[in-house]
Amino acid sequence: MQLTTCPNRRSGDTEEASCSVGLRASGLERMRQTLWAMAPEHTHPESEVDAHGRTHARSRERRADGHFDWDERYLEADQMWSGEPNASLVSVARRLEPGTALDVGCGEGADAIWLAGLGWRVTAIDVSEVALRRAREAAARIGVEVEWLHAGLLDATLPAAGFDLVSAQYPALSRTATHDAECSLLSAVAPHGNLLVVHHADVDVEVARSHGFDPDDYMLPANIASMLDDDWQVVVDGRRPRHVVAGAGAGHTHDIILHAQRVR
Repeated sequence: MQLTTCPNRRSGDTEEASCSVGLRASGLERMRQTLWAMAPEHTHPESEVDAHGRTHARSRERRADGHFDWDERYLEADQMWSGEPNASLVSVARRLEPGTALDVGCGEGADAIWLAGLGWRVTAIDVSEVALRRAREAAARIGVEVEWLHAGLLDATLPAAGFDLVSAQYPALSRTATHDAECSLLSAVAPHGNLLVVHHADVDVEVARSHGFDPDDYMLPANIASMLDDDWQVVVDGRRPRHVVAGAGAGHTHDIILHAQRVR
């Protein structure tokens, strides 16, 4: 496979600082709003109550600038997600020797906390301070340590090639002509490390566009897969069933999964 060259990246150079891990917070908010709106329980705009019995104050879902206020969304319930680690992450990480891990868009922290409990040294990032506060509290109750960063990835200072595992579960990464998101994820992975990117399958493009968002504007696992060269070994690249019965993402039944290992 041919690798799309990241700006200023030198072949064989493991110090890929020029492809620093990055994601603008506004792009994250827009894409997360889209994914939430496209879930089956949210596709009927006349309904104020979702399939889990939660009433949503629609007047609070958009800020004056038109972006989704993710802190406001979290404040609608005491807990948004299931509280359980994502199954795709569990399947991969339980077979790996614990090392350093980056959790991209960590939310309320279930994945990061689970990894830390296994002995991973975890850095977890999210744009919602409300979610991070819940994550910190949950970690403290269990007694595990995680480095929580309130930032979009473009705003965070992270080491290049610094993580043995980079996990991006349903990330909202804007596509650009210079492949910034793809380069960011790839450059974060240490030699012999693992990259895991998971997204919802079967996204209804027309529904998304009816909400004012185009899924083609955002990176999918296939975009990253197309950039992998001989420095990478693809472990999984395909569609898998998803079994989640609680939390805001419960309406989705299948995922697209990319698991790749950096061999050098």
